[in-house]
Amino acid sequence: MPTYTVVLTHEHADFDALASLLGASLLFPGAIPVLPRQVNRNVKAFLALYKSHFPFIEPQHMPRGHVDLAILVDTRTFNAVKGMDAQTQFLVIDHHSVDEPLPPGWRTWEDALGPHQVGANTTLLVERLMAQDADLTPIQATLLALGIYEDTGGLLYKSTTHRDLRSAAWLLEEGANVEVIHRFTHYPMSEAQQRLSQQLVDNAEHLQIAGQSIVIATAHAPDFEDELSALAHKLRELFDPDGVFVIVDLGDRIQVVARSSTDAVDVGAIAEALGGGGHARAAAALIREGDLQSVRDRIVALARRTVRPPITVSQIMSRGRPQTLTPDVTVGEAARLMRRYGYEGFPVVQPGENGKEEIVGLLSRREADRAMDHGLDRRTVGMLMRTGAVSIREDAPIEELHRLMIESGWGQIPVVNERGELVGIVTRTDLIKLWGKEGAVMGGTQPETTQLLAESLPPVQYRVLRMAGEAASEMGYMVYAVGGFVRDLLLERIDRQTGPLDVDIVVEGDAIRLVDRLRSRCGGRVVAHRRFGTAKWLLHEAEHPITCEALLQEEGSLPPHLDFVTARTEFYTAPTVLPTVEQGSIKLDLHRRDFTINTLAIVLTPDRWGELLDFYGGLADLRRGVIRVLHSLSFVDDPTRILRAVRYEQRFDFHIEPRTLELLVDAVPLLDRVTPARIRHELDRILQEEAPEKALLRLDELGVLARIHPRLRPGPGFSAHCARLRRRLADPADPLAADVDEAIERLYWGLLVYPALPDWLPPQRATRRWASPADAEDEESESVAEEEREDVEEELAERLRLRGETRRLMDRLRHLKAHRDELAQPELPPSRVVEILDPAGATALFLFSILEDAAPIQERLQAYVTRWRDVRTALNGKDLQRMGLRPGPVFGRILGQLRAALLDGRIPPDEAAQRQFVAE
Repeated sequence: MPTYTVVLTHEHADFDALASLLGASLLFPGAIPVLPRQVNRNVKAFLALYKSHFPFIEPQHMPRGHVDLAILVDTRTFNAVKGMDAQTQFLVIDHHSVDEPLPPGWRTWEDALGPHQVGANTTLLVERLMAQDADLTPIQATLLALGIYEDTGGLLYKSTTHRDLRSAAWLLEEGANVEVIHRFTHYPMSEAQQRLSQQLVDNAEHLQIAGQSIVIATAHAPDFEDELSALAHKLRELFDPDGVFVIVDLGDRIQVVARSSTDAVDVGAIAEALGGGGHARAAAALIREGDLQSVRDRIVALARRTVRPPITVSQIMSRGRPQTLTPDVTVGEAARLMRRYGYEGFPVVQPGENGKEEIVGLLSRREADRAMDHGLDRRTVGMLMRTGAVSIREDAPIEELHRLMIESGWGQIPVVNERGELVGIVTRTDLIKLWGKEGAVMGGTQPETTQLLAESLPPVQYRVLRMAGEAASEMGYMVYAVGGFVRDLLLERIDRQTGPLDVDIVVEGDAIRLVDRLRSRCGGRVVAHRRFGTAKWLLHEAEHPITCEALLQEEGSLPPHLDFVTARTEFYTAPTVLPTVEQGSIKLDLHRRDFTINTLAIVLTPDRWGELLDFYGGLADLRRGVIRVLHSLSFVDDPTRILRAVRYEQRFDFHIEPRTLELLVDAVPLLDRVTPARIRHELDRILQEEAPEKALLRLDELGVLARIHPRLRPGPGFSAHCARLRRRLADPADPLAADVDEAIERLYWGLLVYPALPDWLPPQRATRRWASPADAEDEESESVAEEEREDVEEELAERLRLRGETRRLMDRLRHLKAHRDELAQPELPPSRVVEILDPAGATALFLFSILEDAAPIQERLQAYVTRWRDVRTALNGKDLQRMGLRPGPVFGRILGQLRAALLDGRIPPDEAAQRQFVAE
């Protein structure tokens, strides 16, 4: 019996389904594309003209044989055709997002390509055809293009992606006919559709749900056999709602077709709950039980649970009183302020008749610059400003802001509260940044963020943040979790089992007053810095215990402290200097961060708990794994961001985006101006990473380490040395590692700096012979003259202002390196080995054993640690004194020679033999 591969799609097929049938048949030679029993009216008209150009067959014309593979396109459901049985395998090519898993044994392209984030299913197939450099006929290209154009609304729906556009462009190159595409994507309604359309308009119900306009239109049409999707589009064009639901009783079933103009009205989720599917802006469901009223009631109930409020001005504005001008300020002063803060315009205000501040105009930067060019710097703002009392309420929807900007021509709109008080400003840039935002950020409720907070934070710390949000709300403040905590939360890199988490909290208001209120309620102690608007809430002091029962009853331990900071802005007066800081809004506070992935914030006030703020595209960069600066002077303002960029890149396995990398490389010379303490701090942060060698090798590749010092370069085998260090520290049986009690960053520093250290000692250090570790410490403390110290070691220590412990480690490693060749000599007696190794200390010896692989050196290190190090003489200074010798430096030399004789086996270990050795 012959076997076949068939391609199937859903009933009521649109052009995306039909084009997907064609695309799959082209990619799987010999596959039979089977038409569904019902197709949309415009598809039917197309097939009436062009069906003979395609390999489609009707289900009843399937040849005899067995279907061994069924390819489902643009769907996961199907009507079986002749030849299918339980042995038939399935491959799904579907761009719709569906939470339910596939039946066992079914395969999907998603396994190889990842999530299908495209607007049209046809795009997935066209991309494969492009990769194969397929040669299409014009009619094939036209049908494939129809699939993309219809499902993306002519490439204008928000679900449209760059992949759809690229595929459509290739199809046009292959000869797709745009006139045919236009004709069949703008197909006129039939008489039956027109009659039903009028019934739907007459029965349309207009609702306001969560601030969104929803239209629900119902109708009875038992004899209707046409498609309903065109009617949903017509109603959307007529009423311009945020969401429209068409519910039609077809006699034996009820058909629901839904469309949305915003992701906040997720019609796909509602349709899925009804047993259908689709995506956020287009979906459908077929219901075989119930009546129009019950289906309508279910849709309303589902909408009330899922529809999100529209984005309002308050969610994109810069909050906090903006910089303002008065009409009598000079244009020169206004221009100076604009340059200082980087603003594009300032509202102009003056006292009103009742003493209340009134907005009277706006001065834009363009107008100020033009005035300065004409020498009008002494003119007043009132002479040049745009006059008008233009403002907008903070709770106004974004659509109202659009309208106001168009009507007024103002690019910066002052924002007022319900009392008419100036509370912020919103700009064209804020609107533009809404475009293309992923996942309804910038004010959309984030259920996944709320869930992550609950699951990731220890219960007691979760309660603390809840209490901080509640207290802030009572005071009229907004409070946010920001920075690395939010980034790591979204990356799911936080484990509540590790204990209290470090959370930075930004307050739009007075952070010190807020923490004082928390202290009065819960105990603890506050350390405030009024100059900077910061407050540290100390939670673990015995003299100031936590007294709040709500916290004492929760599981887990509190963090030692929580840091609160008043939202602020900053500007740099010169490259590499520390910034000047002033109070600002959360938006301005986030703008001063180093990279976009660190600009995300989570609202902690109760009415917006868990809401994710993303003003600068941080979420998209987080998802794409991108390190990106916020502006082109970021590395110039603070060159230490160069080291942080590489640290984040390597920690998260991200990549620095190309433009940011260019700016980074250009700014490397500016590291010369950075203080040693700031560079050392960033290097320490890198050395504390789980695998710091990755970041250090990347810094070396970019020329950063060489800029800090020309000899600061990872040596050959550096990665292997770091891995060996970690492995040996974890081995309890390693005798050299057992005595190491040192900060991990200092150990890595030793591995990094060792190749730069000279392999010789200054004469004063080379000729000295130490009899004991204590003598070695004395010699180290005496040190040698600065001018005799080798330049590389001295320059590195000076460049980074290295602390005493680190400096001492460098000295000891240098000592060992200087004796490396001697330690490798096979005839070297144990006494000389001990003389060399005694002053080195456990840490330097451990690192030396990692860095030097020579077998004689390894053997001597092991022998020193396990046998020779603990060899001691039976005699001491008092014994020598009783033998008639006068105390003095000679005692040290005698005991040293005695120990050397014992080590080399020249005398037995008993006391009598040692006394005889001394006597001789």
